[in-house]
Amino acid sequence: MRHRLPIVPLTMSLLAAAPNAHSQYQLPPAQLQAIVDAPRAPALGLSPQRDLAMMVDTPALPSIAEVAQPELKLAGLRINPRTYSPSRFSFGTGLKLLDIATQKEIKIMGLPRELRLADSAWSPDQRYLAFTHVTYADRDGASGVELWLVDINTRIARRLSAQPLSYLDGSGFTWMPDAKGLLLHLKPIGRGKAPQSTGVPGGPILLDSQVSVGARQLRTYQDLLKNEEDARLFEHYASSQLALVDLSGKLRLIGNPELFTSVSVAPNGKLLLASVLQRPFSYVVPASVFPRRMDVRDLSGKSVHLVVEKPLEEALPPGNDAVSAGVRKVSWRADAPATLVWAVAQDGGDPARAAEVRDIVYSHAAPFTGEPKVLARLGSRYDRVVWGNGDVALLGEDWYKTRAVKIWRIRPEHDTAPPELLFSYSAEDRYNNPGSPVTMPDSAGRPRLIVGADSTILLGGSGASNEGDRPFLDRFNLASKATERLFQSQAPYYESLVTVLSDDGTRLLTTRESPTERPNFYVRDLKRSGAAQLTALTNFPHPTPQLKDVQKEQIRYKRADGVDLTATLMLPPNYEAKRDGPLPLLMWAYPQDFKSASAASQTTGSPFRFNAISYWGPAPMLAMGYAVLDNPSMPIVGAGDAEPNDSYLPQLVANAEAAVAEVVRRGVAERHRIAIGGHSYGAFMTGNLLAHTRLFKAGVARSGAYNRTLTPFGFQSEEREFWKAREVYQAMSPFNNADKIKDALLLIHGEQDNNSGTFPMQSERMFQAMKGLGGTARLVMLPNESHAYRARESIMHMLYETNSWLDKYVKNAKP
Repeated sequence: MRHRLPIVPLTMSLLAAAPNAHSQYQLPPAQLQAIVDAPRAPALGLSPQRDLAMMVDTPALPSIAEVAQPELKLAGLRINPRTYSPSRFSFGTGLKLLDIATQKEIKIMGLPRELRLADSAWSPDQRYLAFTHVTYADRDGASGVELWLVDINTRIARRLSAQPLSYLDGSGFTWMPDAKGLLLHLKPIGRGKAPQSTGVPGGPILLDSQVSVGARQLRTYQDLLKNEEDARLFEHYASSQLALVDLSGKLRLIGNPELFTSVSVAPNGKLLLASVLQRPFSYVVPASVFPRRMDVRDLSGKSVHLVVEKPLEEALPPGNDAVSAGVRKVSWRADAPATLVWAVAQDGGDPARAAEVRDIVYSHAAPFTGEPKVLARLGSRYDRVVWGNGDVALLGEDWYKTRAVKIWRIRPEHDTAPPELLFSYSAEDRYNNPGSPVTMPDSAGRPRLIVGADSTILLGGSGASNEGDRPFLDRFNLASKATERLFQSQAPYYESLVTVLSDDGTRLLTTRESPTERPNFYVRDLKRSGAAQLTALTNFPHPTPQLKDVQKEQIRYKRADGVDLTATLMLPPNYEAKRDGPLPLLMWAYPQDFKSASAASQTTGSPFRFNAISYWGPAPMLAMGYAVLDNPSMPIVGAGDAEPNDSYLPQLVANAEAAVAEVVRRGVAERHRIAIGGHSYGAFMTGNLLAHTRLFKAGVARSGAYNRTLTPFGFQSEEREFWKAREVYQAMSPFNNADKIKDALLLIHGEQDNNSGTFPMQSERMFQAMKGLGGTARLVMLPNESHAYRARESIMHMLYETNSWLDKYVKNAKP
């Protein structure tokens, strides 16, 4: 007799197949909750004259109710439809001023009652401070982004414009160089309601490829337009009206609403460089590569010079050194009234083409008659220019394939003067990095090189060395190439340059910290001696005093092939290995590619940095009695013509073996109670180490990618497409080796991850593979979260899951 199967509703059958598919947010133990809720230091923004600073209070983490507010995902962007601005979930909740000379805080009156400060900017003359305040009205009210102004003399804030801003990038406002007004991106007056979906498709979605263009790398993106309804909705929210507002609040509209992606003001304040999106849009790439028109306009909105009309660019040639064909990186020269600068690839943007000159950098001064001037012909890719004056500017170029970086001195007002090479080094060689040029804002608010009367500039850097990072400030002579060290951080502190307070580099704003002292701001006067050099500006208390005595050591050890490795070993307060014996240990890492073993062997970090116990990394587990090995070196070296990923797995395993051996040798851990974890590429690493070793009892993998065939046109630093490195893609994919994973794997992922390549499906499929193969796995999908998690409830639950998982599979594990 044939028995009929009972008819069960589909939703019930799915729930039955996936027990606990829906649950409540959980709280971790109180020790971990205290870390999440620890007070955060205010953000500090220095004034142009560098005698005042604004201090913006940093609030606690937003709630899930804030993170779950309406959000549109269009053309690779995430938009808050209530405010016509980018989605954001954390705002400054307080604003005050700090006098640098007296260290006194100054209260500002008239601020919004419930301040949600999004962005802020000093006026070039320092008389005003502008900021945006985000309002969330009741159901019948209007939400939006308001522009406010603080009068520095009176210390009073007021709303400057009643018309809300509308922008999808940047801050929505820019100071004019004369400081008499601001350029705004406004929500167009009379803008109707957003187009409503009918729910009825008007036809199929069609995608075409072009055989004639040849091989291209087509990356995988999230949040793309799906149909014409999406396109119309995007146009609605991406359109903005340019306007000028004076200090009294009087508005003057500029032209008509358009799809502005960026508008920058020339240093003379008379011209605008506008970038405007055009149709046709794309369903396979984000708005950043949609067709666009770039032109120069006057302050009435009239176009006075066409710079370029760029077509839709859905893919680039293969390789990390590939760039757009034609005009790119257009900007104003900071030290000239109205001069455009841009680069054009001479190899069509294709690094595979042989070319002695890869890029030419041009400049063109208003009124843009005649031919553009050539600033430099480069053998690699143009990076940027740091402007000083007509006789001094620093131009950078680089080539990813070899990691080569070159810095040239150019003389923009001397047509016959050839570029002069100042520095040539490897981007991965931290020990020999000369530092970055130090700038000061000019009268128009533009950053400019500090050029001394004796033809010198200032350079600041991390000061990497065998002893760890020791930040520095140098004075470099452009004529003699001699370097004078003005300042360097000294043990037992880690002191980092924020900026200079004087043109001669003798007064500095720094942050200073030690293992037990959180970073605070200081003024250092190099003309004084000893302790008199330092004046404390802030005194932020220790955020987690219960963990103040955490022990931290920068350790060094070797890989089996001789490559030197480093890591930060952290141990709970009052722990002694000989007395207390080994602890359960969490190792947290992120692999990095190198072109040389010597660069891979360089020491990273500093033993004198603050023992910060952030909820984001592995350090919270110290509060639960674990040892932590943070950021152990995981170099993948591909010397010469070799590709690092060709030997990814054996090098990764060798790195992990060396780290495990070292913590066991020190007596702080034992082999059967060690876990491995990481975020993003670190999660990918975690899956691979569980699949190819039995070094770890458990793994914690957050927001990772596990099947590299789903990112077939490259990933991380891998340049080759899947079809040219099939074996590499297959071997490196933990998903392909899920049957080899014999230890417990916790997978956590933001349900709305928008990072290219780390689709939520990656974790879902990895979990399904392990579940189907009988492995031990748990998948936690966090609602409304992206690649990094934002809501307090999400962070708490992440720590709850991590702690529970490690307690179950690591803390009490048997040999």
